[in-house]
Amino acid sequence: MSDKSPFADHRPTKRLGQNFLHNPAVINRIIEEFAPQTDETVIEIGPGKGALTHQLVQRAGRVIAVEFDNNLAPALRESFAVHKNFTLIHADALALDFCSAIQPAKTARVVANLPYNISTAILQHLIAQRHCIEEMVVMLQKEVVDRIQAPAGSSDRGYLSVLIEAYCVTEKLFDVAPGSFRPQPKIWSSVVRLTFRTQLSDVRSEELLWLLVSAGFMQKRKTILNNLRNATGKLQQVIKDNGGASIVLCKAAVDLQRRAETLTLEEWGRITNALC
Repeated sequence: MSDKSPFADHRPTKRLGQNFLHNPAVINRIIEEFAPQTDETVIEIGPGKGALTHQLVQRAGRVIAVEFDNNLAPALRESFAVHKNFTLIHADALALDFCSAIQPAKTARVVANLPYNISTAILQHLIAQRHCIEEMVVMLQKEVVDRIQAPAGSSDRGYLSVLIEAYCVTEKLFDVAPGSFRPQPKIWSSVVRLTFRTQLSDVRSEELLWLLVSAGFMQKRKTILNNLRNATGKLQQVIKDNGGASIVLCKAAVDLQRRAETLTLEEWGRITNALC
């Protein structure tokens, strides 16, 4: 029998944004921050060659690994077959119903070294399934974490900043140097803990809120007034039904010349409620 690793012949795929974590100190720190429990279900997105998985299966009650790569999936299945608490789902995490995947568990936590090219999209997908996900400890590009944490008034603030602020308590844990990965990326990464809030308070329509935020950041250099005047679809009609963008902003007590990046979550909520 060959002692060759199931991953020996795998080469990172640039198209999939693969940078495999190999620094033991970073791996250990992520696991310690995540602190898997023997009575819980854990979701690992993009396990790669199993750097985190090896410790997760030792410490968590149940590990569900989601891998998209056609070559890595069988290697992971072979490598962790001996662990009865390990389940591999060979699928696109962006299309996966996580709440169904974790059954019979009602809730789970997520840990992941997210591929750079889908990090924003996967965060949005996970937020949409927050009723069955309690917490995420994820590694992202440092610049993405900077955007997530950008307060009102920062030029880094955008749609993702407001979205994460609305639904999560954010704790940046530590930065990770490029040399911790193979192949080595050109940028730094950061590990962040995102804990879901129980509810989004004081907003009468979450659908309208995100239509507003999306429209507000459509052209960041323009004022909120101009961007709302250029809104399309359902939002355009709702604004029109409420007398127009100027009247809506005045009703919400928001200066017409403000830019979207200067608005707080509470102010976005006031504009939303002015439309309801």
